[in-house]
Amino acid sequence: MNKLALSDDILMKIEKPARYIGHEVNAVVKDKSKVAVRFVMCFPDVYEIGMSHLGIQILYDMFNTMEDVWCERVYSPWLDLDAIMRKEHIPLFALESQDPIKDFDFLGITIQYEMCYTNILQVLDLAQIPLRAEDRGEDVPIVIGGGPCTYNPEPIAEFFDLFYIGEGETQYESLLNLYKACKKEKLGREEFLRRAAKLPGMYVPRFYEASYHEDGTLAAFTPTEDGIPATVTKEIEMDVSNTYYPMKPVVPYIKVTQDRVVLEIQRGCIRGCRFCQAGQLYRPVRERDVETMKRYALEMLKNTGHEEISLSSLSSSDYTKLPELVDYLIEECDKRHINISLPSLRIDAFSLDVMGKVQDVRKSSLTFAPEAGSQRLRDVINKGLTEDVILKGAAMAFHGGWTRVKLYFMLGLPTETQEDIRGIAELSNKIAATFFEEIPKEERKNGRVQIVASTSFFVPKPFTPFQWARQCTKEEFLDKAYFTKRCIGEQLNQKSIKYNWHEADASVMEGVLARGDRRLSKVLLKVYEKGCFYDAWGEYYKNEKWLEAFGECGLTVDFYATRERSMDELFPWDFIDCGVTKEFLKREWLKALEGRTSPNCRKQCQGCGASRFGGGICFEPREADNTCC
Repeated sequence: MNKLALSDDILMKIEKPARYIGHEVNAVVKDKSKVAVRFVMCFPDVYEIGMSHLGIQILYDMFNTMEDVWCERVYSPWLDLDAIMRKEHIPLFALESQDPIKDFDFLGITIQYEMCYTNILQVLDLAQIPLRAEDRGEDVPIVIGGGPCTYNPEPIAEFFDLFYIGEGETQYESLLNLYKACKKEKLGREEFLRRAAKLPGMYVPRFYEASYHEDGTLAAFTPTEDGIPATVTKEIEMDVSNTYYPMKPVVPYIKVTQDRVVLEIQRGCIRGCRFCQAGQLYRPVRERDVETMKRYALEMLKNTGHEEISLSSLSSSDYTKLPELVDYLIEECDKRHINISLPSLRIDAFSLDVMGKVQDVRKSSLTFAPEAGSQRLRDVINKGLTEDVILKGAAMAFHGGWTRVKLYFMLGLPTETQEDIRGIAELSNKIAATFFEEIPKEERKNGRVQIVASTSFFVPKPFTPFQWARQCTKEEFLDKAYFTKRCIGEQLNQKSIKYNWHEADASVMEGVLARGDRRLSKVLLKVYEKGCFYDAWGEYYKNEKWLEAFGECGLTVDFYATRERSMDELFPWDFIDCGVTKEFLKREWLKALEGRTSPNCRKQCQGCGASRFGGGICFEPREADNTCC
């Protein structure tokens, strides 16, 4: 075993030292003297969350299949170790080799959610890498970002040398080959980035500049040199059945969030919910071959020793081979005493039958995501789910033995009224009433049903039809939550209903960062200097520090969150082509304002633009609609 970066004395002082020692099962260790490129992959959050991310596992496996590349991992140190590293001046290190991050060629950071932005600065700071890209010399790694938040990279543009827009399987080998060639020719950092900016899917912020109107809106966003593309088109892997997949994922020593084998059965979603960014970014839907999935499942179980397997998809019920795959997994997993997790299923007869087979005799809770309380508002968001379907699904679930139902809603959706909010309470009450109507008294376990209604606050995201929508203020959000609670208290079955809601402050700030521009980089620097990171963890989010930073930078939260946006406004992310056209998103926005729905992709093509990629669902026969939840 290599010498650890942390002394035994330090490891004894901190919580969960196994987060930092590496050497987990299936971790890849290479002879660093025989590799040309050293790449460290970072998830800017605590180990348990980062280890659960499938995207990093795929890229880790892909990089390490390249003979002259060694990919390692790093995560954000928890608060206890962070304090020690700063005090003792210990540089942040990679898990596999325990070498300092600053000695690598690349630091790749996956950016999954906006509230981790300050953790990116924590990682750079602890790694002793200058926070701003313009301050970096030849002796520090190229900092590259990937993941869904790179579809509006502008708020963090000043901290990254390079962004990879899209799915990682397609262009990384070309990028690393370019790096090796530039290194061999001694061309330096600037020239490598200049050439990288001309590769498909690559965005190098230093070669673009923004100008603004007097009202603060974006006037233009243009390349600063000839040959740099004005538009960056996302990279997409169309053959998802025959691309990289980690047959030997790293197995942690400690329990992590997703402590199981994960099978990604498809990418994309047919449903077209207007609030959902992932449903737009990952178009078109591409399914993995079912025989490949069967083989992967057994191979990964054998290589990990995990006792659970989970299907990964935005909407697992829409995978056309789901019955065949589930039947196979039930048979094989039963032999091996392996549990099966089936998230993202519609609550229908098939799904309930399957869940009844794979769950314990003590049934766990079922989850419905109506998102809105009224049919009118569900049509606005194009949820494609009726109250009748919800109540029938609940009735089937109660007859199947479930007595706990989780309901997820959003508050602050475009066009929302008090009647729509009241509908949350009324729907919760109707589901509880369904239990008492359907299940005879003598068959009711514990005598009562439990409905847990949770509301999050709506955050408008880029590349959705709601990117033009205003976001509510903190006060408006809280008023809506209190009104929801009051309405639930008025229901006949109120004792069977529990209500939870999210933090309003952080939701507003998430909206600011989601639709922000490059000027927010200075706010993030200020916030970090004030001691803020782990902002995605509610107990560590300090809203007053964020508001102070905005004031000191001469910017306002309202400009980015609550103002109305015109249909012809130039957005900071408009230079990115995600495959879905702005014209399509405008049509969907106008249909939303009129309360009109759109069919799902399998039923009728809506001309979103994703057919240009030449495959997936865009070229499959249309079929009858299946309502989802």
